[in-house]
This record gives sequence, structure tokens and C-alpha cells, in this order.
Amino acid sequence: MAMFNDLDPLLHSQLRLAIVSLLVSEEKTTFSQIKEVTKATSGNISVQIQKLEQAGYITVQKSFKDNYPNTELQLTPKGLQAFEEYVMALKGYLNL
Repeated sequence: MAMFNDLDPLLHSQLRLAIVSLLVSEEKTTFSQIKEVTKATSGNISVQIQKLEQAGYITVQKSFKDNYPNTELQLTPKGLQAFEEYVMALKGYLNL
């Protein structure tokens, strides 16, 4: 009988997984880029970013660029490890 590892509930959310996946492929990304790629609302993105930041999965740096707010996100080593473990757990479910 197969053993199934628990999936990280923080990454099991579609939007949070999308944000972390984007950060795995990009060194940094902005709030605007996340909004463009995911088509999620600003409010929902803000809440999910806050959860990822509180977990230590991402860092958030806020600044101004051309007098407009600019929020830049970066994946932490902890976030990368959590993502890799999540992917491995999923592979276990798929028997890959």
C-alpha cells in the first residue's frame, strides 16, 4: 500500500501555489506581475502574499517607482524548500 505524504496546506491554495511557482521561475517578481499572470483581485493577492510572508516563504519589499507604489517579492530558501517538498509529495500521489 502506498504511503502518501501530507501536502503543505499553505501551498495547496491555488493562488499561493501560483505565486510561489512564479517566484521559483523568476528571481523576483512584482505585485503587478502576479496580478497580470493570475488574474486574481488585488485584495486576494495581498492576503495570500501576507500569509506566505508570515510563513517565511517569501520576502516583500515595498518602495516607490516613478511615484507609484512598487511591491517586489522574492522566494526565501525556506519557501524554495517547501515548494520542492510539495512537488515531491505530489509526485508520490501520482506514483512518478
